[in-house]
Amino acid sequence: MGNSSVLDDVFESFVNGAKLFKDREVLRHDYLPEKLPHREDQIRQLGATVAPVLRDSRCSNIFIYGKTGTGKTAVTKYVLSHLESKAKEYGAQVKCCYINCRMTGSEYRVFAALSQSVGLTVPFTGLSVGEVFDRFRQGLDQSKIIFIIVLDEVDALIKEHGDAFMYELTRINETLTKSKVAIIGISNDLRLKEFLDPRVFSSLSEEELVFRPYDAGELRNILLERSKLSFQDGVLSESALSICSALAAAEHGDARRALDLLRVAGEVAERIGAKTITEEHVRQAEKHIEHNRVVEALNNLTLHSKLVLLSVYHLNKPSASTGEIYDIYNELCGEMGAGLLTQRRLGTLVNELDSMGLVNAKVVSMGRYGRTKKIRLEISRSLIRDVLGGDNRFTPLIEYKPQASASHKGSTGGS
Repeated sequence: MGNSSVLDDVFESFVNGAKLFKDREVLRHDYLPEKLPHREDQIRQLGATVAPVLRDSRCSNIFIYGKTGTGKTAVTKYVLSHLESKAKEYGAQVKCCYINCRMTGSEYRVFAALSQSVGLTVPFTGLSVGEVFDRFRQGLDQSKIIFIIVLDEVDALIKEHGDAFMYELTRINETLTKSKVAIIGISNDLRLKEFLDPRVFSSLSEEELVFRPYDAGELRNILLERSKLSFQDGVLSESALSICSALAAAEHGDARRALDLLRVAGEVAERIGAKTITEEHVRQAEKHIEHNRVVEALNNLTLHSKLVLLSVYHLNKPSASTGEIYDIYNELCGEMGAGLLTQRRLGTLVNELDSMGLVNAKVVSMGRYGRTKKIRLEISRSLIRDVLGGDNRFTPLIEYKPQASASHKGSTGGS
């Protein structure tokens, strides 16, 4: 049986098999539903905050917090699209520009996107950030509008590049004469205040809006609404629906995760030719998604985070101290010819790896010897080998035998 006939079988069984999906796009997380259950309060609050622009007044800057999958982006887009159509009715000169900062990636590209939105073309490179900002400001003032800027996942950009660009943006109204700007900042990190200059923070968060996670009951309603649009009637079992909601609620009320679970469970069921989606399909979907999430997280780590993770990998013990990890990290940097970070900065990277669930770092009291951090891997060693081994820069480092770990074998302690 040749390869092409194997594929024919795969394709035919898919085309002729049980059709579970009516429209799988509905389960993607960038799909904007007609109605957003359990977010009426936030919609009303955001609507009330932006309403003044309909009378040509600037509205307050708003800072929106909440974990991933709590409806922040959906609510913001929903409110602003209604606002834009109302503004047309009233003849108010309002324009909104939505930017996802994690996707956009740099201050230059944020200002370039803002410039395009007011009708300017900015070259991809070649100008300084300051120059692009000045052009944007002039172009904006010529437009004579109230400009609402949405900076989604703004935490990603601030952690990467600092908050200088936010300082510029929050001050922009002082130099505009014919236009006005309002900023809506959206953050997945509730501790973003700690990264921001207090002046930037106070001008950015004239109003604050917090999105709490959904509970299992609310998630169930969201999934039920979406599943009616996405699956054929009677395909989704009650138990599969309940378990998707329960798993996502336990995670932290993340609707995006619940929708992913439901979609992948549907794909698992469809692939094996099942007529209904059961609890077992959801369990398989969860394993599949979790694996993909970890692989993606590993791939997206910065160079030094990968080196820190490899240092924990090489120590290969139930719990390592920051000092031990730093010694090996030091060697790996030498092997690779990468500049060293300070031990304090390494501590920050360890905390980040911990919050991503790749390592576990807990502070242990050593009695009168003070406190120390004990760090261990949370993911399988083989996964690290597979993912990082696929990158030529890291292949030699995985096989590398560190000197430090040999000298540490006998000793204990150290922070």
